[in-house]
Amino acid sequence: MSMLLTKKCFDHILQVAIEFPYLLAQSLIFVCITYPMIGYYWSTYKVFCYFYTFLCTLMYFTYLGMMLVAVTPSFPVAAILQSAFYTMFNLFGGFLIPKPKIPNWWIWMYYLTPTSWSLNALLTSQYGDVKKEILVFGETKSVEAFIRDYFGYHHDQLPLVFVLLALYPTILASLFAYSVAKLNFQKR
Repeated sequence: MSMLLTKKCFDHILQVAIEFPYLLAQSLIFVCITYPMIGYYWSTYKVFCYFYTFLCTLMYFTYLGMMLVAVTPSFPVAAILQSAFYTMFNLFGGFLIPKPKIPNWWIWMYYLTPTSWSLNALLTSQYGDVKKEILVFGETKSVEAFIRDYFGYHHDQLPLVFVLLALYPTILASLFAYSVAKLNFQKR
């Protein structure tokens, strides 16, 4: 029995792992095309941060889809839930309303949303250490100060952001593997 359970769990882990080479290749191609096109500052560290952020983002979106298919009885139900998740990711990710402007009673949703950490990682890693002065909202400040004041992102918190970005795909992949192993919608 335990051998069967171990093999079953291993099969589900492989279903997650088989996605990784494709996601890695997709991220590499995307970064090679978009990084020079966007015009970010060139450094090995910044290119790696961009690649890592995009890879983790692709992973959590892929594993979220897999997990939703595993926890719902049918694909249409999973698709409906997926669209609800995407709506929440866009609303609370910091794209429409930056973190300092989100009401206090909704800030927990911002911290729970993985896209907020992706945006944080992208902006902070690329611009969080730039001292160049810019004119913003009628006042002159450094890019670093603007990122900190307007978005609430701090360059010294970047390691925590990267850990959280790795945590989302890990949790979603684990939930997928557990759901596939334990849930069975074929029983009546």
